[in-house]
This record gives sequence, structure tokens and C-alpha cells, in this order.
Amino acid sequence: MAIAIILGLIVVVSILFHLLAPWHLTPAASNWGSIDTTLFITLVICGVFFIAIVGFMVVAIIRFRHREGRRARYEPESRKLELWLIVATSIGIIGMLAPGLVVYSDFVQVPKDAYPLEVVAQQWQWAFRFPGQDGQLGRADVKWVDAGNPLGLDPGDPLGQDDVLIRSNEVRLPLDRPVKVLLRSKDVLHNFYIPQIRGKMDMVPGMVSHFWFTPTVAGQYEILCAEFCGVGHFNMRGMMRVEPVQAFDQWLAAQPTFAQTLASAGKSDQGGLAEKGRQLAETHGCRACHSQDGSESLGPGWQDLYGREEKMADGSSVKVDEAYLRESILDPRAKLVQGFPPVMVPYTFTQDELAALVAFIQSLSAAGQSAQGASGAGGDAVGQGQRLAQSLGCLACHSLDGSKGVGPSWQGLYGHRVTLADGSQVEADDAYLEESVRAPAAKLVQGFAPVMPAFTPSDQELAALIAFIKSRANPDATNQEQAP
Repeated sequence: MAIAIILGLIVVVSILFHLLAPWHLTPAASNWGSIDTTLFITLVICGVFFIAIVGFMVVAIIRFRHREGRRARYEPESRKLELWLIVATSIGIIGMLAPGLVVYSDFVQVPKDAYPLEVVAQQWQWAFRFPGQDGQLGRADVKWVDAGNPLGLDPGDPLGQDDVLIRSNEVRLPLDRPVKVLLRSKDVLHNFYIPQIRGKMDMVPGMVSHFWFTPTVAGQYEILCAEFCGVGHFNMRGMMRVEPVQAFDQWLAAQPTFAQTLASAGKSDQGGLAEKGRQLAETHGCRACHSQDGSESLGPGWQDLYGREEKMADGSSVKVDEAYLRESILDPRAKLVQGFPPVMVPYTFTQDELAALVAFIQSLSAAGQSAQGASGAGGDAVGQGQRLAQSLGCLACHSLDGSKGVGPSWQGLYGHRVTLADGSQVEADDAYLEESVRAPAAKLVQGFAPVMPAFTPSDQELAALIAFIKSRANPDATNQEQAP
């Protein structure tokens, strides 16, 4: 009898838990409310069978419990019972499968007016591509992937020249406009998942999968990888921002096309990080608020800005160095300069674009020119190394701002002493960096898992990577130990 009571309580508590629990689905932010309906149908059918089976167990325990002088009757089969079980289970299975098949058919039947968005996954980061003015995406294949073309677009395809590239983990979409999502993976199996959109699809290397949705609620939604893709899987996150069509079109117009990316990469290789930064400043309207000739402007002027002390709104002072400039671009409200209104919006530049902007601001001051001159022609190598780091996925594991990632941060790494897993220490110099790229297991850093694969870059590529890591060194803390 006690067992029957316990089973009955399990049924009652399970029903109450479902009705009273706070862990319910958030409201759908797209047209796929039918997916929630399908899940609810599945839950109801499973719940009915759960209650029926446990209820049968309770009845059987009470009715057929052991009694003195009574023996169980042997019944090898019951055609009536078998028929009922076949019919009931068949109806239950059909009820669970049919809605899902109908919804999935709609999920992959894309409307003709859907706006294409390509999502490219790579351990452990996202990238995106929109069609240009022609409304068509160009060809892409892994055979065209290199440091300057990480998405693998065909340089000879005229349809791809105006494709808009978003080489960051944040993408924007227009409100109330159908979107066709094309999914590619450059390395291993991934899964593109946005819970509020109810969008979820595997990304299989060598294949292009797809689905569609219409975002119906403006806001920010986290992009997750829902398929284990390696030790950095937890860190593979992105952000999708849904906004009105006019705001989306304005943002999209400011993003680089494939042709512009190729051209800027060529100019950068020929000596133009600062020139690329100047072009970015013009494209994004920076010059409207920041003068370059010392005249008064809405924001701090860039002439002789680098290297000087700036007084903040809270009365403190900050030296304008590379770290300060990067922070001011990505998060303008982090340190507000005294005498200027907090009107600047945060920008989502790629690391390559951010380095170019900083180089341009450096070029407008004597201190910055000296810093650039000290690195000599290494500026070209820095740009090449940064593009190579993005193409190889290095920046998915090694942060550039000192935050902890899957691997040691590159901010302030070069020239510091690194504590290894065996307790010894080594200076992060050129030889150490070369060995760490080509044989990562040779010297394991304390506090980090030995998950980095061995890379085989050419000598020129390796030199460029090291030049980029050097550019992230902190000159004010060369004798500090790199924190694990």
C-alpha cells in the first residue's frame, strides 16, 4: 500500500510542478509559435501516458497485492488488451510525430521574398554574410579560405563582390521581414540556436543547411552553439539584434563588402593600417565629432591625442594609450572625458578595423608616430598577423583585452614571464611563441587545458602572428608575470 501511495504522490507532484514551475518557455520572438504548440502537444500526450501507466501500476498493486489463500491466475495472453495497447500507442506516436513533421516542412519551405543571411561557424566563433545590391550571395568554398578571405568567397565570382561581410559575433536583422538562414561550418559539427526565435539547425561541414523565420519582436537575442564542438563550446556565443528596417539598412550600408575587404587588405599589406583607419573614420562619420586639426569639436580632437593625459568626468586622469582608445571605441561610457557630453554610441568593429583606427589616431600625434616608428615596418606584419589570427580562429580562444578565455590572453603576453604546468617559468619571447604555435603541447601554461592543435604556418605567417602578439604587449608591465 505504501508503494501505491508513493506512486500516486509522484503523479500529483509532477502535475503540480509543471503547473507551478517558473521554468516555462519565453514568448516567441518570431513566427514559429507553432513549434511551441508542437512541444505542448508532445508534453500532453506524454503526460497522459505517464498518468495512465502509473495509475495502472497503483491499481495493480492494490488489486493484485498478496493475500493469504489466493493465488495468481495464469493468463498467457489477452487479444483484447493487446488490441487496445496497439491502438492507443499508435495514436500517441502519430500525435507526437505528425505535428512535428508538418511544422518542420514549413520550417524549411522558404518564402520567395525571404532575405538571405549566411551564417558561418568556426571553432569557436560566428561570422555572417548578407547579399549586396544584386540580392544574391556569391559562391563560397573552403578552398578559397585564407587570411584575407576567412569566409572562403570566390574572388572571381562577380555576384560575391558586393556581398556584405560581418566578421564578428554580432549581427543585426530587420524587424518583420522573412529571413532565410543559410548555415555553413568551416571545421566541425556546430548547431545554430536562438531560443527566443525558436530557430535551431545543425551545421554540417561540407553541407549548406537552411531554415527561415520572421523576427517579430525588436531586441537582442543570444546566439548559441547547441552541438558540442570542442573544449571552447561554452564560449561560442553571439548576439542577434532585431531592429526596424530603416535602422538595419543604415547599419548594413556601413559594413564592408567583399570587394572592399580585399582592397583594404591589399592596401594594408602595402603599408596602410593608418590609411585603412582613416577610411574607416570617414565611412563611419567619426570626423563629424572628432576633429583632426586641433579645432574644437563635439568629442575630443584626435590631433596630439595619443600619449597625453586626459582628465575624466570623475576627476581622475588617464593616459591615452592603445588600450584606452580601444575601450573608448567599444564602450564610450566606460571613461567619460571631462567637458564632453556622453553622446557617442558603442561601435562593433572587428579587431582588424579596431587596430586600423587606433593606428590612424596614433599617426596624428608625435607620441603615436614614435610608437609606430619603433615598430618599423612591423605595422604591415601586425595587420597580416591579425587577419591570420582571425582566419585561423585564434581569437576565439585568446582574448585581446586581458579577459580569460580557453587559452592565455594575448594582451600583455609578450615579454612577460609565464608559469607553466610543471611550476617552472619561461619568458614569452619570440622563441617561446614560435614553439607554442607549432608545438603547443611542448610547454603547457598553468591553468589552461592542453587543447590547442598544432599549426603549420609558413615562416612569414609565423612572423606576422608574432608581430601581432607583440603589438598587444603592455609596455608598462613588462616584468609582471602573466596570470594563468
